[in-house]
Amino acid sequence: NAACEGFFGRLKNELFYPRDWKNATIEQFIEALDSYIRWYNEKRIKISLGSLSPIEYRVSLGLAA
Repeated sequence: NAACEGFFGRLKNELFYPRDWKNATIEQFIEALDSYIRWYNEKRIKISLGSLSPIEYRVSLGLAA
């Protein structure tokens, strides 16, 4: 539960609050949200992973498909 709350807190602070969504369509919002989630899951640098992205970390362990 704490991990989910942390993720949604970061999502709101990094994606939702900084933008003015008044003139955005649902499609634009979904595209921005999808892009953010993909970045968050694949490309963001994590100190706990040795300053690697999740994908780079998996590759370094030989776990990438």
